[in-house]
Amino acid sequence: QVQLVESGGGLVQAGGSLRLTCRASGFSLDHFHVGWFRQAPGSEREAVSCTGYNDGYTYYADSVKGRFTISRDNAANTVYLHMNSLKPEDTGVYYCGDALGQPQCVPSQYGDWGQGTQVTVSS
Repeated sequence: QVQLVESGGGLVQAGGSLRLTCRASGFSLDHFHVGWFRQAPGSEREAVSCTGYNDGYTYYADSVKGRFTISRDNAANTVYLHMNSLKPEDTGVYYCGDALGQPQCVPSQYGDWGQGTQVTVSS
């Protein structure tokens, strides 16, 4: 009943762009913080970007700052991650999660994880 679903991943060449979508079903994201996190093979899950429920708070990892943009479409119950100038180091499975309160953009403070969507950036 409560589910987040990630989509939009794929294979792209370095320098290319992708838009990831995190869509909620069974509840409304209107009052939730939403974060994007990624996990490369053999690595821990790490924060990419987070946004507050009113977009008053945004966070970007230093590695993606200036290249990625997080946005919300509350009418569609959806959060996007626009990824530009992709690099091979961006490769991984991208997950979205939600949080209440005033979370830091760290995996331990987010939940309702989706199944993830694979992003592969080739050289």
